[in-house]
Amino acid sequence: MDKELSLDQLENDVWGPAPADATSLIRTVHDLRRKPIGDLEAGDIRILLGQQEGVSALTPLALEFLESDPLQDTTYYAGDLLVAVLGVPKSHWTANPAQHARIRQIIKRAKHMLELDEDLSTPMKPVEKAIENFA
Repeated sequence: MDKELSLDQLENDVWGPAPADATSLIRTVHDLRRKPIGDLEAGDIRILLGQQEGVSALTPLALEFLESDPLQDTTYYAGDLLVAVLGVPKSHWTANPAQHARIRQIIKRAKHMLELDEDLSTPMKPVEKAIENFA
């Protein structure tokens, strides 16, 4: 996949600017869809996947971030990117078994990290619930 292309280009679906009365989230999504996917940060990917945008293009990038740090804190709490990725539709994981295997390994590492560090500064309930619901 060409990381120089934006989601608008990859999906051949140009959204253009957000409407004037759009929420901050909608404006952000519109802006991020125009950015080359190789320039997206982990938090950008969390936002887009949280809105189910660019799933096929962005899930592999998210997995790269998570393989280096399964409980990466992109904005809200440790593990917020993992929670967004675990919310990707099951049909994506079925159609992409190699990515499914990768997320399974990431989940194992995340569970181990959660067991080791009982004094995390942020409650882990959203992460634990996302892992439980993914299984």
